[in-house]
Parts: sequence; structure tokens; C-alpha cells
Amino acid sequence: MPETIKVDVAPADQVTALLYPAGASNAAGITLILGHGAGTDQRNAFMVTFATELAHRGIDAVTFNFLYTEHRRRIPDRNDRLEACYRAVIDEVRHRIGRNALAIGGKSMGGRIASQVAANTPLDLAGLVFLGYPLHPPGKPDQLRSKHLPSIRVPMLYVQGSRDSFGTPEELRPILDKLEAPADLFVIADGDHSFKVRKSAGTPQQDVHRAILDHVVRWLTKAAGRSA
Repeated sequence: MPETIKVDVAPADQVTALLYPAGASNAAGITLILGHGAGTDQRNAFMVTFATELAHRGIDAVTFNFLYTEHRRRIPDRNDRLEACYRAVIDEVRHRIGRNALAIGGKSMGGRIASQVAANTPLDLAGLVFLGYPLHPPGKPDQLRSKHLPSIRVPMLYVQGSRDSFGTPEELRPILDKLEAPADLFVIADGDHSFKVRKSAGTPQQDVHRAILDHVVRWLTKAAGRSA
């Protein structure tokens, strides 16, 4: 069972975070914070599955609610409030991780906010992990959310479905190629924004998730300079 953590975001405001600890026998010495997508919260099946499986693979995983989801609101907060919440979670987690390396990221919006925090705030990070980066709103390819990415100075991993309506790998590649920081792209064949593949693809969904999780762990281990 994950450990519940209360995070002070403002003097009179808190959010809940959940720590999924790695087992002592296979702990990699890495903590990964994952923010949730805009239409869900940290109890969403996707978030729970990925955090649980990362912990099984030796990564200490932390999820959390943004303020608007903590208060059961449906509309996301302004960018500055989302970033302030993520920074508060980072500060709280740093007090708890000891000698672990720290990485941040998230699903869709959660990953975008992590990228903005990394671009705007000096942080000692091993890297960033984006699970479906929302490069643009669906159907609006001219409204790019990439202007801040060149300001990030740590390695990045983008896991992107080939059918992602928020930005395909083909749309991401020319942007990532121009970044100074290392940016790796892991493409999920036939995957949508949540990496779901069609039955016609012939790949069981659990195999898709297993491949993503295994790749994320290998990438984090390398980025953090830990032994495989």
C-alpha cells in the first residue's frame, strides 16, 4: 500500500501525495514524481498502475493531486498555481528521499507542468519522464506547447503513441532534435494519448505497458548514473 503524504502548497492549502516505495531488495536509488493528466487525479487507473509497477521494478514512485483535483474541481488551475503545487511536492519529497536521485514528469498535463517547472526553476534533477507529452491541443497543431523546452538542461524521455492526437512522434522529433539537453523519444506503435492500441494491432495492452515501464526504468537508471 502506498504511504500518504500531506503537502503544504500555501499557508491554508494542502494536497495529498502517495509514495509507492521500491522493495529493499531491488531499490535503484531513484525517486520519480509523476503528475496526473488534466481530466483525472492520482487515483486514476493509469497513474496507480504505473506507480505500482515502477515500485515493483525498483523505482520509488510518487503521485499527487493538483489543488483543483484535491478540492474536487474539474477545471484545472492557472499555470502558475499548477507549477506552485508541483514545486511544493518536489520540496516535500526532497526531504524524504535521502540519497536517492530525483526525476520528475507525468501523464499529459502533469508532464507539461513538470517541464515548465524544470525550465523555470533551478533544480538538481536526474531527468524528466513524459508519458504522452501534450504538444498541442487536439486538432490545433499550431498551438504548440514547446517554447520553454530549450530552457531545460537535464535529460528528457518522451513516451509518445504514434496516434497521439495531442502530438505525434513525427511532430515531436524536429522540436527535440533542436534541444541542447538529451531528449529521447520512445514510440508506442499504434498507441493513442494513453498508449492504448487497437485490437487490430495484435499487441496485448499489458505487453504495451510492460514495454513502457521496462524502458522507463532502464532510461532512469542510465540518466541517474545508477548501475543496471
